[in-house]
Amino acid sequence: MTRGKQKIEAQRKNAEKNQKSKGSQFEARAVALKVICPICKVQLANQNQLGDHYGSKHPKEKPPSNSE
Repeated sequence: MTRGKQKIEAQRKNAEKNQKSKGSQFEARAVALKVICPICKVQLANQNQLGDHYGSKHPKEKPPSNSE
């Protein structure tokens, strides 16, 4: 019966290991989104996306420069 106990322990350890490594998608998303639109406060990943966002959502406004 020793092998049965080892199997159960191995399954439990694997379950704990897999549960810890997943993490939160919200935390990962917050790290990836670094640029914020000053008009509508939408979070974007980079300046190129901000330029595209201005072109589609705020066509009458001038996008901020890359230095901001």
